[in-house]
Amino acid sequence: MSKIIEEVEQLARPIVEELGLELVDVEFLKEGRDWFLRVYIDTPEGNIDIDQCAAVSNKLSEELDIVDPIPQNYFLEVSSPGAERPLKKDEDFEKAVGQYVFIKTYEPIDGMKEFEGYLLGYGPDHAKVEIRVKTRKVLVEIDKTKIALARLAIDF
Repeated sequence: MSKIIEEVEQLARPIVEELGLELVDVEFLKEGRDWFLRVYIDTPEGNIDIDQCAAVSNKLSEELDIVDPIPQNYFLEVSSPGAERPLKKDEDFEKAVGQYVFIKTYEPIDGMKEFEGYLLGYGPDHAKVEIRVKTRKVLVEIDKTKIALARLAIDF
């Protein structure tokens, strides 16, 4: 599965960058009986539109037909990562400093595995997140190696 994702990323990256866009993420997963190849793209400003998604989809579809890295039938979807954009690369975290995030860890930190709050800092070893515990604000340092999932979140 990860080999397919790597191959698709290698095909998609030059297409996306040629259009002045950013490749955010690639997923290949089965839902019910169908397989989906999802490619998430964005602009530096975060305002991707349907025409940009269609342009990437058309060019990527042509490349996928030539290289044919996926043996089974699948649906190709190219879209925006949405308001809850995943944070995967260091640059993603660095851009998200000051924003509201959700982070899930592989193992508990102070008895918790899920943290939602403001990302106050991100460095070579850890992320600093200010969370709310009842009425108090608490600063939590999360070792980068313990982060299982991270994304932007909506603060209600």
